[in-house]
Amino acid sequence: MKPHRSLTVKSPLGWLSVLLTTSVLAAPPATSAPGTGVWMTSAANSQTATIPSPTAPAQQLFDQVNELVEQNYGGLSQVDRFKLAQEYQARLNTVCMQVIQTCPVTKAYPVIAAEITALGDEHSYFQTPEDFEDFVTSATGGERKQFGVKLAELDGQNRVILEVVPESAAEKAGLRRGDVLQTLDDKPYKYDDLHAARLAGKTIQLGLDRGGQRLKLTITPLESSTRDLPRLSYTGPRQDIAVLRIPTFLSGGGVAQRVHDLVAQAQARHASGMIVDLRGDTGGSLSECDSAVSAFVPDFTRISRTSDGDVRTRVSRGLRLEDGQAVGSVRNPRLWTGPLAVLVDQASASCSEFFAYEVQYAGRGPIIGEDTAGVGNTATRIFALPDNAALQLTITNYAKPDGTPYPVRIIPDQRRAQSEDDIRRLTRGEDTFLNLAVQALATAPSMALDPDHRRN
Repeated sequence: MKPHRSLTVKSPLGWLSVLLTTSVLAAPPATSAPGTGVWMTSAANSQTATIPSPTAPAQQLFDQVNELVEQNYGGLSQVDRFKLAQEYQARLNTVCMQVIQTCPVTKAYPVIAAEITALGDEHSYFQTPEDFEDFVTSATGGERKQFGVKLAELDGQNRVILEVVPESAAEKAGLRRGDVLQTLDDKPYKYDDLHAARLAGKTIQLGLDRGGQRLKLTITPLESSTRDLPRLSYTGPRQDIAVLRIPTFLSGGGVAQRVHDLVAQAQARHASGMIVDLRGDTGGSLSECDSAVSAFVPDFTRISRTSDGDVRTRVSRGLRLEDGQAVGSVRNPRLWTGPLAVLVDQASASCSEFFAYEVQYAGRGPIIGEDTAGVGNTATRIFALPDNAALQLTITNYAKPDGTPYPVRIIPDQRRAQSEDDIRRLTRGEDTFLNLAVQALATAPSMALDPDHRRN
């Protein structure tokens, strides 16, 4: 294998340490010659004329993916991986039957995607070159053509603006949270048309409803940064309750440091309470998440269980240690000791689930909202493959030091499903879940500056 460098980035369902090779990642050593029987069923073995050549690109990719699964998978699936590989080798034989010597990698893509799905681990999946390119751009805070809005569904279309990304085309055009998109270029609004316009870089005119007022705005997708760092606002009758919005634990780094800096700002303003909003946060870097949550939970420990053995991670006041060795920290760490509440929804995944669980486990404050996505007990790694494809694979599952496994998903202390009425209220400027969090702060616990008893 060629030398590689490691980059911690995001996926829709997990924190990822992406192996980006300095050149095309070579296929891992096989236990026998690739494409000549390692993964074949007995039926396929009796028809060797239909077996792709060992040098066929499709066969090489298939062999590489299965070696990665065999050597690195650390998830909870109980599927027999050798039998699974045999089954899908037979499928590859079929799709490559007419081009056994030169079968292209694109023939292997649907076969590999189906095989990884059949593994039964929803956190593991195959990425085509197009998927991987988009993923890396998002994960590293790179630039891509975008409008810069996050939408919620209403009346059958994703049309309600939940969030406007700072310094985006949407912000420059004047779009606001709660706006309802009604038309696109004077035709009834459809999300697919908005998506197509973004990909094409097309300037469009949006007709929208803002609190009963009809407006038209012109917007052009811009090449802009995907970095979306945490931000702070204030709410409550006296505007003294801090709302810390963490949209992602990605952004190419800097999330944890930003969280501690914003906590310092809230403390300087003498905020009476803190609401951490993790709604729609699909995860990112576990190290960023750990250091961020240490601004609210002073000390915690977890055990990472991998195919190579266990690793003990302790996080204390912004310092992250693995088996006693420092692996990350923040400057001027802060600790919020006042009342705390955390908002989650069904899109809160991976790192945001870890964040919410540490708060819940430590009894620091109520978790409010919907059951989370269900990716809260494992970590994944992205392995770069030839031709810029990639494999996301679960490599780790987690437990507390006493052996208690991390939950698959977070069950909020105050559980409430988001309804269409909640979305309609948002279009009128009322955030139902934020109001619930404000109310919960009245009875949420505070913490001594240096607690004598810390749960690990």
